Amino acid sequence: MTWKRTCSLAVLGVLTLAVLAPVPLGGQVGKSLGVVDANLAPEADLLKMPNMTPAIVKGLIEKRNYNSITELNAYLIGAGLSEEQAMAFYTHAFVHVNLNTATRDEILLIPGAGRRMTIEFPEYRPWKTFAQFDKEIGKYVGQEATDKLKQYVFIPVDLNTATDEDILSIPGAGARMVREFKEYRPWKTKAQFDKEIGKYVGQKETDRLWRFVVIQ
Repeated sequence: MTWKRTCSLAVLGVLTLAVLAPVPLGGQVGKSLGVVDANLAPEADLLKMPNMTPAIVKGLIEKRNYNSITELNAYLIGAGLSEEQAMAFYTHAFVHVNLNTATRDEILLIPGAGRRMTIEFPEYRPWKTFAQFDKEIGKYVGQEATDKLKQYVFIPVDLNTATDEDILSIPGAGARMVREFKEYRPWKTKAQFDKEIGKYVGQKETDRLWRFVVIQ
């Protein structure tokens, strides 16, 4: 075999490995078009939202953090809101749902999702990027409606590969969490996350942030 042919085969092998090698995916939280994280929204902002009263807002804040939108929904219905009133509130504030684990009940609480998305969201799991979401969900409802749905969902951010942009997409994360998430790599356990991030923000906020991340 000639030297030239040997080199050509070597280059081809490297290119093949590059194509076949898995690309690290960070995950992300859907871009908000006005919907805020109900676990973070200030009292003054909550009071301006549909069907909120001082008593309901006070109770909502006292019970934070909510681990799911179904938990928040149970509180609001228990506080006297109808299903329609709660849904009107969710067009302003929400507890994001994980695209890869969301239950039927969680999906049905996403404004505009309906029963169709209880089929489509699980069908394309595992979700890895929002480009994938745009492609698959956009086939059914178009890009504008897809963008509206995205603001209620997230694909967990991989603590060990996430970019700055991925981390900053997490509501309330900010520049400090970009620094801290990257400083303690490689992440190996939730206990490590609780210990290191808990030094800066406390257990409640650590638990809230943990919802949006994964260790792969």
